[in-house]
This record gives sequence, structure tokens and C-alpha cells, in this order.
Amino acid sequence: MAITEPQADDALADFSTRLIDIEGVTKTVYVGGSGPAVVLMPEMPGISPDVARLARWIRDAGFTVYLPSLFGIDGAFPSTADGEKVVRRACVSAEFRAFAGGGTSPITAWLRGLARTALAECGGPGVGAIGLCFTGNFALTMTLEPAVIAPVVNHPSLPLDDPAGLEISDEDAAMVRERIERDGLTVLAYRFDNDRWCTGQRFAAYRALLGDAFDGRVVPGETANPEPPPFFRDVVGCPHSVVTAHLVDQQGHPTLRARDEILAFLAERLGHDDPRGHETH
Repeated sequence: MAITEPQADDALADFSTRLIDIEGVTKTVYVGGSGPAVVLMPEMPGISPDVARLARWIRDAGFTVYLPSLFGIDGAFPSTADGEKVVRRACVSAEFRAFAGGGTSPITAWLRGLARTALAECGGPGVGAIGLCFTGNFALTMTLEPAVIAPVVNHPSLPLDDPAGLEISDEDAAMVRERIERDGLTVLAYRFDNDRWCTGQRFAAYRALLGDAFDGRVVPGETANPEPPPFFRDVVGCPHSVVTAHLVDQQGHPTLRARDEILAFLAERLGHDDPRGHETH
């Protein structure tokens, strides 16, 4: 089996670095590619080399990828000590609602604005939104923005203290359900079957909210990369990041198939044909 080797820090030099202001709040966003827009949100503890690799796969499949910096050190290899510090800061940040009862994370309002900006810049029928781990559910909440038509919820970990909970207020959940029903959207989602941070209970909660519009796919945990970066080995401690840290870049592997399914979903929803057939490596 081909295992993803540990990586050095990523300079992200092949992306344009932009400061994007949304209603008075400015954040760094890495942008690359051409074609329909996809907002890719980083997983904890930040824009790691594995997240950047996913961004490049999206870019190389014929999309314009927008990768916002939300926490951590951009491009840094996720070490255990540094990653723990990022998690602690994010959990007390006013931008996030990491625990049950907190409702919708305020950062999602800024992300919806980024989707509007991306659509204005790239055109097309709409924008894709991909959440990972800490930002997983943000892709669902972003559907409150009409520009977002292709949400992908990967291994959503919030709320951290409720395995059956969803990181969204009751009011927003009702509006999301209404919008998805009205516009016939599908929410694509992934988790490993033995993920302790994104459990079967959480996927059941999504199904209860969205019904058949929720396409939750489960990957065998035994297939996960057994040698992820130290943060994922020591802090996460189980198969979790299907298309990033725990992906095995080997043709026909379940995690690589998940990546290809995500690219196909984006192409179908955003009206774009990938000339390489989603077999990018």
C-alpha cells in the first residue's frame, strides 16, 4: 500500500495571496485556477500541506479555488504542540462555536460573503463550498447564501462535546432545510466508520434534518493512512480526514475515490467538465 509520506511546510507560492474584505472584516485568501469558484475551508489546525494538496487538485480539475486562512499558520506542517495551541485558541474565539448549545459560528457570515465575491469574480451558476473537520458544517450553513449550490461536508467535528449534535442554530437549520428543499440541492458528506469526532450519530442528525438531500458516505476506517502528521496521530487519534491527512494517494483506494467523487459532484453542480476525468494526482 502506498502511504502518504510526511511533508515539509508548504510555501503556497503557486497561489495568489489576497486580502479580501467582507463587510469590514479582512482575511487572507489563497486563490488559484480558473473556471467556476470553489471555497475550500481548512481543517484544524490550519492550511496544512495536505489541505493545500486538496486545493491544488480542485484547481487542476478546472476550478478557481478560494482557500481562506481561518486559523493556524498558513502552509505549516501540523505538529502536535502547535496544533493543540491552535485548537485552544479557536475554541475560545468569538468567530467559532465549538461546543453544544453555541449555535451557528459567526465566521459563516464572512464565508457566505466570500462565496458572493467568488461568484461575482468567476461567474457560472454558483459556487461550491467544502468544509473539513472544524469547518465541516460550515459548508452546510453557507447554503444560506444563494450563490452556494454545491456543499460538501467532510468529517464535521463540531460540536466537540456532542457526537449527535450539529453546529447550527435551530433557526438557521430550518432556513437551510427550506433552501435545500426549494432549490433541490444535495449535500455530499464523508466520514470514516470509526471516526470518534464525526460519528454515525452526527450523520443521523444530518439525515433527520435534510432527509434524502443528505448524501452521507462512509469509508472504512481500516483503509485510512496509518501514518498521518503528528497532530492527527497524537491529538485526533483516529481515522478522520478522508481527503487530506488520512488520504492514501493510490489509484483505486477508497479515500482517493472519495476525492474523485467530490470533484465529480462539483463538476456536475457547477456545470463544468474536467478534461482529465478527475484522475488528477
